[in-house]
This record gives sequence, C-alpha cells and structure tokens, in this order.
Amino acid sequence: MSNIITLKVGNQTVIIEGGELVGYQVSGHEFMHQKGNPGWRSVDTEMFPIIGPTNEAGFKVSTPKGVAIQDQHGLLREMTYTITQSTESKAVFTKKYNANTEILNSKYPAKSSTEKLSWPYDFEFNKTFELKGDELVITFTIAGDQGMPFMLGYHPAFMLHSKNPIISVGDKDISIDEVMAVGSRALQVPNTNIISLSDEKKLQISTEGFKHFMLWTEVPNMVCIEPITFYPYEVKQENLADGFIHLTNKPSDFKVVLKPM
Repeated sequence: MSNIITLKVGNQTVIIEGGELVGYQVSGHEFMHQKGNPGWRSVDTEMFPIIGPTNEAGFKVSTPKGVAIQDQHGLLREMTYTITQSTESKAVFTKKYNANTEILNSKYPAKSSTEKLSWPYDFEFNKTFELKGDELVITFTIAGDQGMPFMLGYHPAFMLHSKNPIISVGDKDISIDEVMAVGSRALQVPNTNIISLSDEKKLQISTEGFKHFMLWTEVPNMVCIEPITFYPYEVKQENLADGFIHLTNKPSDFKVVLKPM
C-alpha cells in the first residue's frame, strides 16, 4: 500500500505522506511549505503530550504517575502513523502507545543527550483529514487513561509566495520580520481561535479546543502558524506541568480548519 494518500474534492487537492500534510492545493495554488525548501525539513507535525523544550529540566516532566522522559515537543513525533480509513475526501491516521514503552529519540546524540523517551500513560491518537465544501478540516482525537495530563500543539508550515505577507489576528497585523525577530522561542498569539495569512492568496486558520497560537520561522519563504493548548515559554522548564490539561472518561477532540478566502 502506498505511503501517499491523495484527497480530492472540486478544485481542492490534499496530499498526505505517512500522516503528514505535504500538500494542500486549491486551483493549483500550493499553501503548504515543501520539503527541500529552506526553513524546515518537515511540513507538519504534532506536539504531544508536551509542547516546548525540556533540556534545562534534564528532559524530565512531572506527571501524577511520576516523572516522564520527554524531549522537545514530546514523543508522538517519534512514532509512526497507521492509516485506518481512506476515501476520496477523508483519511484517518492512528498512533497507539502503551504506557512506559521506551521510544528512541531521533535527536540523540546530535541534538540531545537523552536516548530514549517514555510516558507513563496509555493513549491512542487519531489524526483525521477531511475536505468539506471549500475547506480542509483536520481533527485530532485523543483517547487514553482517564486523568492523563497532556498538551497538544499542531505545527503546520505554510509556503510564502509574496515579499510582504501579513498574519492578521483581529485588528492586529504581524509581519514575517516580526516573527523572525523572536527566533526559536516562537511568537505567542494568546487567546484566539482564528488567524489569517494574507499572501498571494489568503488563508484563514480557525480552531476548536486550542487556546492560543504561536508563530515561528527563521526564513522569509515559509511560516509555521501553530495552534497550541499552552505556550510553554511562560514557565520555567521544570514547571512545564503547569500547562497540562487532563483527559476525561471520553475522547477529546481538537480541530483545525484551513479555509482559503
């Protein structure tokens, strides 16, 4: 079975590779950053069960079930998706984790001193892509042990086609230069569930379940517009657990809608 899934509805085409959104084209216009272009080696990923770096805390994060060993943005990205559903307009990808399973850290040893990551809870993480009408809906469904603490961030990178693209939140405009000036920390955009990117074409990004966004890039040809449940740089790394939310006895859904305007 091919690792590449293509969804097509009307003038919209979505290309997914191993659960990663590597293309979203509308009438031939590509919205997603492309691998091999300057800026980042990926196109999208998830930050789970934590967001942010952990190196200053010895790669340790406190949970009610004891200390978890986590590197930056959590261990989910080190796992491989399995496709569980695919139609012309919809695809579902799943990752399942058994508590305390050790997972090799791809950053070790070049960018990290911790070789293996682990988490003291079971979970199942589903990522659904669906083309609906004139938009792409991405839904994250998290199920697992009741009371499991977690953060969730979605980390998509968008291609920039023009010289002066603008990110807008309400009546505030943010330039790419402003995002670049913040560097690796990422620029916080607090308390909003809707943001837009005005480039050659305009894209609106709206969310459900997330609380904030953060913006990151180090190059002028792409920008990451990241919905997050918690902005990790508000606390010292040893206090990262302050940002946890908790699973109830039913799965939690989080949505991101990409809507060309």
